[in-house]
Amino acid sequence: MKLPTISDIMAAHGRIKPYIHNTPVLSSQQLNKMFECELYFKCENFQRVGAFKFRGATNAVLQLGEAERKKGVVTHSSGNHAAALALAASMNGVKARIVMPETAPVVKKNAVADYGAEITFCKPTLQAREESTRKIMEETGATLVHPYDNFNVICGQGTAALELLSDKPDLDFVIAPVGGGGLMSGTSTCVKGIDSKIQVIGAEPLNANDAWKSFNSGKLVPSVNPLTVADGLLTSLSELTFRIIQNNVDQILTVSEESIISCMLLVWERMKIIIEPSSATVLAVIKENPGIFRGKKAGLIISGGNVDFRKLPF
Repeated sequence: MKLPTISDIMAAHGRIKPYIHNTPVLSSQQLNKMFECELYFKCENFQRVGAFKFRGATNAVLQLGEAERKKGVVTHSSGNHAAALALAASMNGVKARIVMPETAPVVKKNAVADYGAEITFCKPTLQAREESTRKIMEETGATLVHPYDNFNVICGQGTAALELLSDKPDLDFVIAPVGGGGLMSGTSTCVKGIDSKIQVIGAEPLNANDAWKSFNSGKLVPSVNPLTVADGLLTSLSELTFRIIQNNVDQILTVSEESIISCMLLVWERMKIIIEPSSATVLAVIKENPGIFRGKKAGLIISGGNVDFRKLPF
């Protein structure tokens, strides 16, 4: 199993730079005062498609060989990765086929269609998603671009931390959300490759704490019926992301639903930026563990800002 290195992430950044936004790093005096530490928010809610996922999808598409480009790409996703792959493929003249559950939010179905992808709907189970994807691969020869269990995707996701540390090199902590582990894998590889003294912390909902269980038991524990408002963090780690996280992450901290929702609202109100619940987990980690962060500098990866305004948790 080949694991990514800092040089792989730097190469990915050079490759995707013409396509991505170098997103701003914002801070808030009010939040710094409230939490008694210096917080630096790497705002991937301002990335194309409104999430960090565009980085990994673009890197994966750019790494396709000529024969693969002709046959196109396929993935199964109900969220940000679907939109990211659809846009990355269309920008590079590659056909994208996306398998989405029938229950996916209308706003996400529309976004994927608007980016020019061909959508196949399936029943909302992992089995149905995987079977539909396999069928498309057999029929078309399309290349699977998995949302996180993919070397090139992970290298692309790590570029957000690369930009953060080039802006703010003297951090004590970098915190990122953990779902399937693609962002956490790329982030931790990057941070430890640049400065091993910086602590890397994963933020995970208590109600979907399979990564916390895996990390602390040393065995891969699958996610079972997670119920959390952070809909971007429902997936389980893969063997690849688990291995990388074991090697590079200092700790995973879980946060309550109440903290996620209150921190999401806090960022909307104080910073005037739209973040999704998954992004709020990183600030919730600060809120629930004040002793760890008091007087320190923390970089927070805000993973995205795609929310359904008709169904806000507050």
